[in-house]
Amino acid sequence: MSSQAKVALVTGASRGIGKAVAQAFLDHGYRVVLAARALEPLEDIARQAREAGREALAVQTDVTDAASVDALFEHTRERFGRLDVLFNNAGIGAPAVSIDALSVEQWRAVVDTNLTGVFLCSRAAFALMKAQTPRGGRIINNGSISAHAPRPFSAPYTSTKHAVAGLTKALSLDGRAFDIACGQIDIGNAATDMTERMAQGVLQANGELASEPRIDVAHVANAVLYMAGLPLEANVQFMTVMATKMPFIGRG
Repeated sequence: MSSQAKVALVTGASRGIGKAVAQAFLDHGYRVVLAARALEPLEDIARQAREAGREALAVQTDVTDAASVDALFEHTRERFGRLDVLFNNAGIGAPAVSIDALSVEQWRAVVDTNLTGVFLCSRAAFALMKAQTPRGGRIINNGSISAHAPRPFSAPYTSTKHAVAGLTKALSLDGRAFDIACGQIDIGNAATDMTERMAQGVLQANGELASEPRIDVAHVANAVLYMAGLPLEANVQFMTVMATKMPFIGRG
């Protein structure tokens, strides 16, 4: 592996979208830092990467914890000396209940992971990208179509994803002076464990239950690869990748 290969860091890399994107980065010659709370699946990915002649670093990380995030980026700097791409992917949801049945703890768990986690990782990435040579890099935030339209009983998730869209814009603006680009991918119904229930039927805005189509997660990985591969003078500010026939356009 060339020492000049770009370095990408993926949070929530142990499964689902994060795992697919991390693998796509590896397959396309990136050196990849794998971050998640579950270390064992990260180590499996890193081992398979090494066996294929690729370079990956597994770091157990809690994106809600500032010290854990700082350690992640210090490991990245020590191992690779720089960071070219951060994919802020880690995220969770809450039980689909009316807001009056939602506990404060459930609300805070979603906010801490989906919003504060993105802030902490972006904060650390800015510090590294500003100081490295060549300067700059790219941050890609995993938003959601919930950054634009909610599902029923999704107040915590929808609120954080709307907030991430605002953070993406702020980072895009503030990064200009340091050659740091920031964009967001909004995903609708990628076929992962988290969306299996959609094939069985999920609550719609009109109160009905309906099954929803899903798309191969590889389409998401390819989209992130495209965003990451642009020169820093170009940026995809927002991209939506979704199942064509899912009920998003016209939702509600």
